[in-house]
Amino acid sequence: MRWWLALVLSSVSCAVLAAEESRELIIGGRTALGTLRLPALLGPDVPLVLITHGTLAHKDMETIQGLSKALSERGIATLAHNLVLGLDRRSGMYDCGRPHDYAPDDAIPEIAAWLSEARKTSSRVFVLGHSRGANQVARYLAANSKAAVAGAILLAPATAGTEASLRAAYAETYGQSLTARLDKAEAALAAGRGGEWMSVPGFIYCRDAEVTARAFAAFYRADRRQDTASLIADVSLPILVLAAAQDKTVPDVAASFAPLASSAGGRVRLETIDDADHFFRDLAAEDAADRIAAFIAAVR
Repeated sequence: MRWWLALVLSSVSCAVLAAEESRELIIGGRTALGTLRLPALLGPDVPLVLITHGTLAHKDMETIQGLSKALSERGIATLAHNLVLGLDRRSGMYDCGRPHDYAPDDAIPEIAAWLSEARKTSSRVFVLGHSRGANQVARYLAANSKAAVAGAILLAPATAGTEASLRAAYAETYGQSLTARLDKAEAALAAGRGGEWMSVPGFIYCRDAEVTARAFAAFYRADRRQDTASLIADVSLPILVLAAAQDKTVPDVAASFAPLASSAGGRVRLETIDDADHFFRDLAAEDAADRIAAFIAAVR
């Protein structure tokens, strides 16, 4: 009897599991990898969420996989993709030992390409970004005001305050001044040598890195577009911002977005998940998926 019950439960489980399909796109001459997850009940108007990961991360990390699977259980398709970061067929975390030649704006054409791919599956496409990936999603939306996107979800988005703190802590973290290296990178850019390589004591999370001038300047210069809240203030789409109450990486999400949420007439929703840290693991992913599903259901 037990084996029969186990067989039935296994059959039911298989029936509700999402289908998972690999996707590849050629973007800027490099192959970019993606994973499409489809809910068991797939209709013509199924919503699809295009997911962009955070800094140096990837589509198969726990945060992205957990959220994708939780959304599929709620009848929502997902397409998670890897930013190429200058590499062909990149997978896994970016190896700090590799040279670094990429910038935040590089994600804009990549998101555009994956949106085109997403529309082959659904006419109701939402975009979601995690951490710096949320800032890159906001950059895409700010640069493409007429994009065929139904709404956006920003998960623990990077803030201007956090970026400023990282700049201020550079000397303490890496033992050398940021100013001299940033000045050198900016001078190379001004002279048309953005591809010039620099040896620096640190770049993002990587020590003793080889990095191009354009990459170093793009990440460390003060830039209005590092303020994700400021970027989405100019976007007309419905937007859900999810803050994590236990976030130690970007602790000021709620404070940064509260003024916009209170003045946007309901267009921008700010919600905080109490037990979540920056990576929304386990039950926090389920809670986030519930909030996202309710947001999508409310967008018409």
